[in-house]
Amino acid sequence: MTRWLAALPVIALLLFAGLGLSQLLSPQKGEFERVSRDAPDRAFETMEGGVVTYSQPPGDAAIVVNLFASWCAPCEAEHPQLVALSKAFPGRVYGILYKDSPENGAGFLDRMGNPFAGVALDPDGQGGLDFGLTGVPETFVISHEGKILLHVPGPLDAKAVREVSGALNAPREP
Repeated sequence: MTRWLAALPVIALLLFAGLGLSQLLSPQKGEFERVSRDAPDRAFETMEGGVVTYSQPPGDAAIVVNLFASWCAPCEAEHPQLVALSKAFPGRVYGILYKDSPENGAGFLDRMGNPFAGVALDPDGQGGLDFGLTGVPETFVISHEGKILLHVPGPLDAKAVREVSGALNAPREP
């Protein structure tokens, strides 16, 4: 009987370690939701020489904001998805160049093609932190009122493009 009692802490520790390992090996993407909140009220300088804020998005429809960098391999991998979104929703896809120089960003977009209606600069990364960025690339759909409707962590894939398209096509709330 005493051996059994002595083994209980070891068994509990092994069960706890197994549970932790299973969570590490199969995380649920999107468990930490960032939707239904305001876009950050931050003014970004743009590559084009202007200023933009996504709490008051340009135009009168929902937009896509993609945070990317020239040094980011997953950003390069998702780029064809952004090009497709840009063709499907002209003038509604915007980029934020995260912790990168305008020269490197321009080179990246020259090489890959520029799907963005405008590109904001975030050289120190504070704008990304205001969005709740966990790592580039990340994509946000922002309503015309400045509310974050959808957050896609990581590179866009076909499923994510369908979700983004659905959010962009959703009827406006009165």
